[in-house]
Amino acid sequence: MKFSRSFIKANNEICDFDNPVNAPYFRKEFKLDFAPDKAEITICGLGFYELYVNGKNITKGPLAPYISNCDDICYYDNYDIADMLNKGDNVIGVLLGNGFRNPYGGFNWDFEKAHCRGCVTFALALEAECGEEKLAFEADTSFKTHPSPVVYDDLRMGYKYDARLEIPGWCEVGYDDSSWVNAIPEKTPKGTPRLCMAEPIVVTDELVAMSITHYDSHPYAHDEFDPDMRAFEDTIKQNVYVYDFGVNTAGVTRIRINGKPGQVITVRHGEHKVNGEFSVSTTVIQRNNETANKRYRHLGQTDVFVCKGGYEEFVPRFKYDGFRYAYVEGLEPEQATKEAITYLVMNSDIRERGSFSCSDEILNKIQECTRRSDLSNFYYFPTDCPHREKNGWTADAWLSAEHMLINLTAENSFAEWMHNIACAQRIDGALPGIIPTGGWGFEWGNGPVWDAICVQIPYYVYKYTGNKDIIIDNTSLIIRYLHYISSKRDADGLTGFGLGDWCDPFQPETGFYSAPLEVVATIASCDIARKAAFLFNEICMYEESAYAQALADGLRNAIREHLIDFDTMTVRGNSQSSQTLAIAMGIFEDEELDAARHKLVDIIHRDGDINTCGVYGIRYIYHVLADMGETDLAYKVITRNERSCYGYWIANGATALWEAFKTPDHHQTGSKNHHFFGDISSFFIQRIAGIMPNPNCDDVSFYRIVPGFVSALEYAEATYKDSFVRWERTEDNIILTVNAPAYSHGDIVIPDGYVAADNALLNWECDDCGCQIKITLTKE
Repeated sequence: MKFSRSFIKANNEICDFDNPVNAPYFRKEFKLDFAPDKAEITICGLGFYELYVNGKNITKGPLAPYISNCDDICYYDNYDIADMLNKGDNVIGVLLGNGFRNPYGGFNWDFEKAHCRGCVTFALALEAECGEEKLAFEADTSFKTHPSPVVYDDLRMGYKYDARLEIPGWCEVGYDDSSWVNAIPEKTPKGTPRLCMAEPIVVTDELVAMSITHYDSHPYAHDEFDPDMRAFEDTIKQNVYVYDFGVNTAGVTRIRINGKPGQVITVRHGEHKVNGEFSVSTTVIQRNNETANKRYRHLGQTDVFVCKGGYEEFVPRFKYDGFRYAYVEGLEPEQATKEAITYLVMNSDIRERGSFSCSDEILNKIQECTRRSDLSNFYYFPTDCPHREKNGWTADAWLSAEHMLINLTAENSFAEWMHNIACAQRIDGALPGIIPTGGWGFEWGNGPVWDAICVQIPYYVYKYTGNKDIIIDNTSLIIRYLHYISSKRDADGLTGFGLGDWCDPFQPETGFYSAPLEVVATIASCDIARKAAFLFNEICMYEESAYAQALADGLRNAIREHLIDFDTMTVRGNSQSSQTLAIAMGIFEDEELDAARHKLVDIIHRDGDINTCGVYGIRYIYHVLADMGETDLAYKVITRNERSCYGYWIANGATALWEAFKTPDHHQTGSKNHHFFGDISSFFIQRIAGIMPNPNCDDVSFYRIVPGFVSALEYAEATYKDSFVRWERTEDNIILTVNAPAYSHGDIVIPDGYVAADNALLNWECDDCGCQIKITLTKE
């Protein structure tokens, strides 16, 4: 396998909104004097590529090879092509898209100013052999290039394809490329070459519209700053069909049409409606720059297809969208069929590992929303939303890391992304709020709550897989961050900087966060240091572990001295988040816990038994309540039809998790597809059904079963890997069934107030066949 560092390009043009540049084709025809028994291509495409061998698209999936800053890492993919090559003439074809190399649509995060920005380019090495006979070459100026029918492409700002510009046979043997020009050399990017180990992106489902509604005229954008959310006049189009696919997820729309020459089909993608009208108001960025706002409104998540005539199929490349509805212009009545527009659902090829269901459909729908948001926001790494941003926000990812690893096989992709996180770290140890970044996110959007990603992902990957490599690979990242956080402490030893308990549901009304920044940031810093100490200890870096533990102890002492009223056991802010985080992170001594926990329950009742936490507090509050035996209270808060509770989302038709606990008609309503409130799924699996894998983070074969018998539920069940737990009520008892996987061991903790039948097996050690345990429980 050869990582070629000889990059080539079609031209020197860098496209932008005012200067679209066709995605370039490249081809090279070559002759083999032998039929190879070994052959491979290793390719790096910046931004994205499609690879063809003898006319066949062999690309691993959409958005290959990865989404990264090529000043940090240049990603390569390797393909075994021995069975695709012929003795005699062969041809390689490459199509390049802008990707992160030229992300002009990411101007809100200064991507268009990034040092890594440039024209699209690629490097390629082919190696073939049969016995002593060999052929090897790299991409060079002998490759020929020509503009493709892809008129423009951007990950956020849409795609245009003109089928009239198609070049039949361009990547096949014998095509006459005499009118094409030779490629030219490009400067080798700075990034370290690396083989991509993250799962590829794949199409996982095809959705047919639940309904199609025709409008003589219909808008596609509304002014969310206007009290009446009126439509923008310049977005009202004629002869519009709105396709409703029923769920809010991510992917692309495929067009199949018997088109007329020159007919233009435009498809806009959005996730909600305003006053019954399709609107992109949650999928665009609203800033004070009206020019920028118009670009987002008109181009964001928009595909344009120009027909050549006859039966045609169109699937956009080099992008994806987050949406439920497709707003389609240009169709004639006989063309507007369900088969004309199909939703191709896409995400990284991570598979189901865990599941949950119960007798309450609200909880089942929350679990379904969580799974959908996790997958539709997983494109090599977790993104904050699949439409307007598509950014790897650090807090979003780590807040979801545990529940994603319980539900999905995400560890390889997490480990791969950690290399990018380490590269993005500044020399002083600071981390940006989004990764990859071109430099944005150091001045706003980070801080300890966000930066905790440096330890949280290694910690949870290690907990659920036992693989220490992710710890070893990130020791420098963690050590540097510990020194950075130490330098940021104030005179009281606190770290009150960065973002805090984001998406506090009442902050827009009160004007302040109920959990003060110095509370959440210092607790987050303490947790980072404590987890770092644990991780270092696991890989025998004892001096580093001692340093991290000393920092954790110092931060904990500062919290106890300055942020807690021990007369009432109240953490500063007197809020659900403040109290929860101090309890969850071990700030209280054992003898203080009962009083601190009672205070938390008092605060919840004071607040009316509704949620008042933002993303950081809600990540832990229901687990804390379960530890206290308050699963009924947790269930009540979760399911209530109040605007700051999950039940409200379900009552209002959510099919994915929302970005914030706000009413549907609230101005600046936010995205309707975020995953960072998704730890609720971990709570369901671990605290209601009761599967707790490796609770002490020391043995991946150990399971603790701690069911939470919520009084409102008739049954609950969950899976994790090959384990299964179900409890169900009978007339007088609860039947608990545990299917333990092969070579596992564990124990069962009976909830307070229940007793097991005599001789019940409360611990196990399974052989290679696994085992089943069934216990009858009665109330004391």
